Amino acid sequence: MRPGTAPNVPELDRIGALRRAGRLWHTPTVSTKARKHLAKRRRQNRRRSAETSRPLGRRLRRLALRAGLIAALLPFALALPFRWIDPPTSSIILQRGAQALLDGREAPRFGWRDARQISHHLPVAVISSEDQKFPHHFGFDVDSIVDAATEDTKRRRGASTISQQVAKNLFLWPGRSWLRKALEAYFTVALETLWPKARILEIYLNIAEFGPDVFGAEAGSRYHFGKPASRLSVRESALLAAVLPNPARLSASQPSDYVRDRADKIASMSAGLGGPAILRGL
Repeated sequence: MRPGTAPNVPELDRIGALRRAGRLWHTPTVSTKARKHLAKRRRQNRRRSAETSRPLGRRLRRLALRAGLIAALLPFALALPFRWIDPPTSSIILQRGAQALLDGREAPRFGWRDARQISHHLPVAVISSEDQKFPHHFGFDVDSIVDAATEDTKRRRGASTISQQVAKNLFLWPGRSWLRKALEAYFTVALETLWPKARILEIYLNIAEFGPDVFGAEAGSRYHFGKPASRLSVRESALLAAVLPNPARLSASQPSDYVRDRADKIASMSAGLGGPAILRGL
């Protein structure tokens, strides 16, 4: 290259090598574009060198931090859309549907109904039966959890609130593992943070199981009483709520003495809670 001529970008590496070897007899004129390119190359090389020399433990910590952040935000990201969008199905319905397909059985029954299309007697009965503190707690009934934990193991009853049941049925799987319980608790916090109580109750009424593979108030009402959920009476609502602990074995349309007695208690508790007035504060 003649003195005074500007090198092109590919020649910069050769010029640098000649300068380091002491064989460059003149200083070529370097264009602004070439200088910028060289500076960019140097920054990239320094960045690569820093990443390569960074201790493995630090890189692993950063990776773990990012993974933890994604895991922490995922339940909130999954739950937020359903504040406005009606779930087309649920995790438990999909699992039952897959099992029914393998067994050659009929697919689960499910049909969504807005809260205004469901008799107000049913949500009152469900609150009376499943979670009387539902309007006031933040997803967990601490007193019930303590009572359940101190009961005899063979007679231990559940202490899940309506919010916890929605978290499990909508997003998770049945089971008693600590992992599932931990995820259920975290999803419950997400639901209580992002959804109003009325929305939690509405989704519960649409994904709860009221009979063998019969999900939702509409499907349950038609299965047991041959009528839409909007026409359920106080007694029928109490019977449906009475079978919630074990809908595969208990029947609202052919109630046993246990179901009748439980329905009587639910109807009495519903009146004691104020009836439909309890829904106004949700």
